[in-house]
Amino acid sequence: MSEDGSPSRAPSVYSSRAPSAHSSITLPPGLQRIVPPGQGESAILAEPKEEEIKQYEDDWENDPRNPRNWALGKKWLMVSIVSLYTFVSPLASSMMAPGLPLLAARYQITNETVIALTLSIFLLAFALGPLILGPLSEMYGRTWVLHVGNLLSLAFNMGCAYAPNTGALIGFRLLSGLSGSAPIACGGGTIGDLFSERDRASAMALYSLGPLVGPAIGPVAGGFIANSIGTKYVFVIISGLCLLSGIFAVPLLEETYAPVIRERIAKRSGDLEKAAHLHNPIGQMSKLGYLWINLSRPVILLFRSFICFILSLYMAFMYGIYYLMFTTFPTVFNEIYGFNTGVGGLVYLGIGFGFIAASAFGAKTADQIYHYLAKRDNNGVGKPEMRIPALFFGSLFVPVGLFWYGWSAQAKIHWIMPIIGSGIFGFGMMTTFIPIQLYLVDTFKYAASALAAASVFRSLFGFAFPLFGDQMFNALGLGGGNSLLAGLAILLGIPFPIWIYYKGEAFFGQTFESVWISGVDDTAILNW
Repeated sequence: MSEDGSPSRAPSVYSSRAPSAHSSITLPPGLQRIVPPGQGESAILAEPKEEEIKQYEDDWENDPRNPRNWALGKKWLMVSIVSLYTFVSPLASSMMAPGLPLLAARYQITNETVIALTLSIFLLAFALGPLILGPLSEMYGRTWVLHVGNLLSLAFNMGCAYAPNTGALIGFRLLSGLSGSAPIACGGGTIGDLFSERDRASAMALYSLGPLVGPAIGPVAGGFIANSIGTKYVFVIISGLCLLSGIFAVPLLEETYAPVIRERIAKRSGDLEKAAHLHNPIGQMSKLGYLWINLSRPVILLFRSFICFILSLYMAFMYGIYYLMFTTFPTVFNEIYGFNTGVGGLVYLGIGFGFIAASAFGAKTADQIYHYLAKRDNNGVGKPEMRIPALFFGSLFVPVGLFWYGWSAQAKIHWIMPIIGSGIFGFGMMTTFIPIQLYLVDTFKYAASALAAASVFRSLFGFAFPLFGDQMFNALGLGGGNSLLAGLAILLGIPFPIWIYYKGEAFFGQTFESVWISGVDDTAILNW
């Protein structure tokens, strides 16, 4: 049942979107935009399934074992558990940031790049993990991937705590990032398993609090922990949080992925043929072939779709700056303003408050702009390009925040000024992320692949940017370095959104981009 008491529909095999009757663009024969304009998926969902599965659907739509038909309280319990897992993982990515100088002293690291690598290597694994764990969750179920990922995170963070040398520390950080990406790979899909499109917003808001609040709270707690009892215990406490999460989640979390549930039901009834068709997303394809498709599609999409590439590049650029700030905050506020490690952790709250404000105000503003343009220009029918003005709005705040942060810190103005600047940047960053993600899922048939492409790109930038940050700021200063970043943000965030808004729909209709709207032949990917 939905939140308004009406029945929720079971997960569909295909999501199709026909062009608006008012659109002037005619796509090539057989190609179409995937969902009715303005009604695209708003979460990372499982990939579309082949039509042949339809013959085995029976009355699953009304089956009480269908997660869409579970009691509302049970659905929210599942969302809460997944959100808890999703909170702990991003917390681990940033919790050690204020203690980087103490960590460097402990392991006698003098190279600034290696110091930054101990933080950012987590993001490299975070980028690659969902490409593997997402398909595995569709093969073996969400719960197995979530629980095993949490257990491995516990073990690898304990490895970080007791690592005997720098190489071991970096290795365990890499592995903890890989295992910690499990909730990111499965979380959005779990919400899609439980809720229909119209009922999903509230659940998605709760789920999004983890990635939003975790990186902001992590450094605050980590600074005081590292300063009072040592950097080792930052990792011990992260492992403790993984343990507590697992104790709560293992007995309560149930499988939500419909094909896996139905396969298990069919196996128990002895119908092995039905089980094979229900679970295997693409006919009788091997599991290795299915893994290859899911690994390849985001990469191909990223480099063959110009619009997906440019929007993903902009998201990745801002994410790189975000983690660059994480590694430079200790230097700025400890050396310039004389903060100790514990108090220095509090400065990360500036970005956190910017994120929270954006999640409340930015999301609401994006919806208002979208509905206004749909009503004004297309008789109330929305189109993906109507997401773009909200992106332009958020893009204005990004360079303002960077200029404010960089020059106020270089001029050694009161410490609150660079924190305000970082908050403005955080607000702009989140306000741009929301419409970009909505545009991608509204436009591309393989929404999960489009979002995976963007996720991989931004995590790679989050890994790379901290590695050159100190060299850049040593050469240009905090003001000059952040001005350079602000200029690049203007270049990526202003002209391209304007072009997409006015020309994006025509571009899709006239180029190979239309192939990615309707999807590609998965057998072709196998031979790629």
